[in-house]
Amino acid sequence: MPGTQQTCRIVVLISGSGTNLQALIDELAGKTTSGQIVAAISNRPDVGGLERAARAGIATAVVNHQDFSDRDSFDAALIACIDSYQPDLVVLAGFMRILTPAFVTHFHGRLLNIHPSLLPKHKGLHTHQRALEAGDSEHGTTVHFVTAELDGGPVVIQASIPVLSEDTVASLAARVQQEEHLIYPLAMNWFIQGRLRLVDNQACLDGEPIPAGGLRLDDFETDMRVQPDA
Repeated sequence: MPGTQQTCRIVVLISGSGTNLQALIDELAGKTTSGQIVAAISNRPDVGGLERAARAGIATAVVNHQDFSDRDSFDAALIACIDSYQPDLVVLAGFMRILTPAFVTHFHGRLLNIHPSLLPKHKGLHTHQRALEAGDSEHGTTVHFVTAELDGGPVVIQASIPVLSEDTVASLAARVQQEEHLIYPLAMNWFIQGRLRLVDNQACLDGEPIPAGGLRLDDFETDMRVQPDA
């Protein structure tokens, strides 16, 4: 597994504009860290995230899901593409595909996702609309390890915001996205440093089990950037 003396090779999967990809790129740019994004792979051609990656000098690839007759064959091709970059960590950053159990098993313990809700609330799509319709007083975002259960893997960290009386879907989404750009780089850094691991299907930080509801961003305001290498 990667540590301070070995580069953690990261592949990022995207389906759209790549704002979380950009947050990860920005986090690693110019830093003395042992993490490197070696590829960005999209299931859709001509998306903005591929342009972001190319501008940063990151290799890009497209595995178009429309070229495959079923989910299994698509996932098999995607696995082959990812494996060609020999990643230590695979990061889902707005990747809008439901993954098969075979895919999740293949990357077990090295597959992270970010979801725009405070899991386990509002799994799936349209989370901001559903939070408003439910009258939630708070909303937010969650980084978790991926398992075969949709949006159900062990939670790593969450960030929450209050739902304001004047909030719309657009305004809520924009404020949640700001929190995403904080907690995803933080979780990525923890993995790069060897601090974050999945042990017996339990997310652990520094060898200690993370509570089922995950850690909270508010507790790590002084830990928002990667620590210097030892």
